[in-house]
Amino acid sequence: MRLFVAIELPEGVRATLARGLGELRRALPPARWVRADALHLTLKFLGEQPDTLVEPLAAALERELAPLPGVTVRLGGAGFFPRPERARVAWVGGDAPGLERWAAAVEAGAAAVGVPREPRPFALHLTLARLDRPWGNRAVETFEERVGKWSLPAFTAREAVVFRSELRPSGAVYTALRRIPAGGG
Repeated sequence: MRLFVAIELPEGVRATLARGLGELRRALPPARWVRADALHLTLKFLGEQPDTLVEPLAAALERELAPLPGVTVRLGGAGFFPRPERARVAWVGGDAPGLERWAAAVEAGAAAVGVPREPRPFALHLTLARLDRPWGNRAVETFEERVGKWSLPAFTAREAVVFRSELRPSGAVYTALRRIPAGGG
């Protein structure tokens, strides 16, 4: 099954993002917009893994995340991967002191059960859209301007979630398999 580890967003943040996404869909060129109910902050994508990995992964993540405190997350600002003129992913960024330690802990836990480490450094971002072809300068500027004005409520992350991702024609469906508390719960 396809697995990833992420932080779920509180309902208030999700509702604010849903309103903003509706406005962006109407104002910008076509893209594959992420549904509000599917938004999350990915800590690590593990790809296709055997079902038998879930329990040892959860145990390893519990050991790694237990000593770490909750993290306050403030989402804001806009960006693109790999860069605006060749954008494939449009995202909202943010600030979350300590989240890089969570990401490192998740990397260590996954590595302990045989999942290869991610070579790129962790970058806090919330994917909003995937672009089949890059937008022009005007659309890029519109996205950055509108997302830059969003006022998203801060929240404290207290757990990481191991998700299963099922790809369907209507979009990916995510199922929470295990919840891993930080700070020992």
